[in-house]
Order: sequence, then C-alpha cells, then structure tokens
Amino acid sequence: MDHAEERHASWLELFFDLVVVVAVAQLAHRLAHPTWPDVALFVLLYYAVWSVWTALTLYSNVRGDRTHVRAMLIGMFGIAVMAAAAPDVAHRMDGGGTHEGWFIAAYITCRFSASRTLQEAGTVLTAWPATQLGAGVAPWIASVWAEPPVRYWLWGLGLVLDMLFSVLQSRRPERLLGEMRRQARRREERELRRAGEGRPARPREEPVAAVLNVPHLGERLGLFVIIVLGEAVLQVVTAASGHAWSLQLGLAAAAGFGLIVALWWLTLQYGISTLPGATARGLRAYVALPAHFAMTAGITATAAGLGAVTAEPGAHPHGGVGWVLGGGLAVYFAASLALGVALGADRRWIWLWAVPTVLAPLAVAAVSELLDGWAVVALLLAVTLWRLAYRARGRSSGGSLDGAAAA
Repeated sequence: MDHAEERHASWLELFFDLVVVVAVAQLAHRLAHPTWPDVALFVLLYYAVWSVWTALTLYSNVRGDRTHVRAMLIGMFGIAVMAAAAPDVAHRMDGGGTHEGWFIAAYITCRFSASRTLQEAGTVLTAWPATQLGAGVAPWIASVWAEPPVRYWLWGLGLVLDMLFSVLQSRRPERLLGEMRRQARRREERELRRAGEGRPARPREEPVAAVLNVPHLGERLGLFVIIVLGEAVLQVVTAASGHAWSLQLGLAAAAGFGLIVALWWLTLQYGISTLPGATARGLRAYVALPAHFAMTAGITATAAGLGAVTAEPGAHPHGGVGWVLGGGLAVYFAASLALGVALGADRRWIWLWAVPTVLAPLAVAAVSELLDGWAVVALLLAVTLWRLAYRARGRSSGGSLDGAAAA
C-alpha cells in the first residue's frame, strides 16, 4: 500500500517512551540471578510490555496528528503499572500474594484501549493485525482464573497466537480487510433493525486499510533500541559504583562499553538487519516486528548479564549469568541472521559472519563458569567486532532503521 509523508516522533511519543525505560530496567533486574524458568518468564513479561508499546506506536503512526492524547496516556499509565508489578510476578511478597493480577489487568486494559481506538478510527491495521484484533489477549483473560504454572503457559499461548495471527493474516491483507468490512456491514444492519423506522441509525464509513508511515516507524523502532542500549549503559555504570575500582573492573567496564557501542553501530548505523550495504526498505512488518522483539529482548538480557559481571569482574559468572549474557547476544544475532536471509544477503556474509556470531556467544556461555567475568565480556566483544569487520563488496556501508517495516 502507499506510504504517508515522512514525519518524526512527536513530543507525546517521546514522553510515552519514558515509562518504557523504567519497564525495561525492571525486567532486566529479574535476570540478576537467573534460572531457566526466570528466563522464560522474562520473555513473557517483556513481550507484554513490548506488545503494548508496539500497539500504541502503530496507532500513533497511522493516525499522525489525529492521535488521541488520552489513548497514549492510558497506555503509559498501564505500562507503569506493569513495570511496578513485574518484580513481584511469581515472587511472593512479605505479606503473601503477588502482583500478577495487577499486571494482567493493566496488560488487558492497554491492549483493548489501543484496539478500540483504532477501530473507532475506521482503519484496519493489516500490517500487524494483533494490534487491533487482539488474538492473543484471550489466554491472558483466561489466566485470571488460573494458578501458576498454568497461568504462565496461558501467557505463552497468548504470545504465540499474537505472532502467528499477525504473520499469517498480514500476508493476505485484502482478505483481512474484506472480513472486517463484512463485520462492519453486519453491525450496521443490526443497528438499523434496532433503530426502527422512525430512528435512523448513525451512518458508518466502510473500514479502510491503515497506511503506515515507514520512516516514522523505522525511527520509533530505533528509539526503542536506544532505550534497551541505555539500560545496558545503566547496568555497567551502576555495577561499577559503591566499591573500589580495580584493573579487572576497568577491563570489564571497557569491554562492556565497547560491546554496547558495537551493538549500537550494528543496529542503528547498518540498519535493522545489521548488514552493511543492505536496504531494509520494503521489508514487511510481519518480518521486521518479530525480529525487533527478539533483538531488543536479547540486548536487554545481555544488559542484565553485563551488570552482574561488572559487579564481580574477577569472579566466574555464577548461576546462569554467563548464559544470559551470551544467550542474549546469540538471540540478537539470530534475529539479524533471519533478517539478512529475508533481505537476500550473500552466502559469504551468512556463513562467515552471521552464523559464527550466533554460535560463538553460545560457546562462550558454555565455558563462562571457567573464566573470569571480564574475560567473558571481552570474548563477546571480540565476537561482535567480527561482525563489524564485514564489508559488503561493491556497496557502501550505512543505513538506518528507516524503511524497516513496510506495510
């Protein structure tokens, strides 16, 4: 479909992002002493926050100057509640109980608010239908009456349904738009029957496909990357405070900062695929958005690992910290590999740069308990620098997230 004229993030959107900064920090703290169930729950909670941010970002993207401040502020407050409740999900408080009910209520409210606002605008978001139709919200509603661990399995089902529904439906936008128009006509017919002869029903316009502003969406996705990279900086700085500085701490901090800079360069200078010379223009939203979720979740996990290692740079990473650190980086590079393949990357990049940088962090994680923390971070920095060493043949490197999500 056609794209709207280029514009930039508004002050309202930037204000809205402030609460996401807090939410990412709260979720990263859950990985300070990780177990595999902790990691799985982190993914579910992170998806809930990311999906609300995505829903409202897409809403403001298609509505532009007609974005309702009230809808954005409702979402902002809802994410704030989710952020406050996140540390106490699956953790009993001193007085007994958890804040899971508050997290569920805030999530459902935000999703329904965004969906209703889009529907009232008379547009159908065919690029990412879960935003408007909420396919994965039903399991969250059912989870209100479930107990752990069934509740968490229902959250996972909601994630899967959202992803599957959006990917499958957005590949046939005309079919989805036709179904929404049929539903609108049926609602209008019911209103006509209820109105009777003397009371005409309110006329309704036929739903139209929403038009994504691609450069604006690319900028918004990039700003979210900045948020999670900022959390990585915060983790390193905070961990370095409050105790004597040593050579090992200096090495860990320098390697950690270098890793953050390298990830920034790959994502925001080379583009969402991290492939120099490639253009993401024309990349479909049903490909770009799941990759964005995986990449930012991976960076957040890596940030949590950096904080834990910097706090004890001379010790061997304990209790799964090495796996959070290396696994998060591997997830980031795996999503990059998938995008590169979708964009037609050459085999040289795939087999000599992309695949090794997916496998190498896992290898580092496997031996992390035998190494000092600063050495683990240094090895992961070396892996990331290897990806940076790639140069596209016959192309100029550069690019951005602009155009990373065509409708």
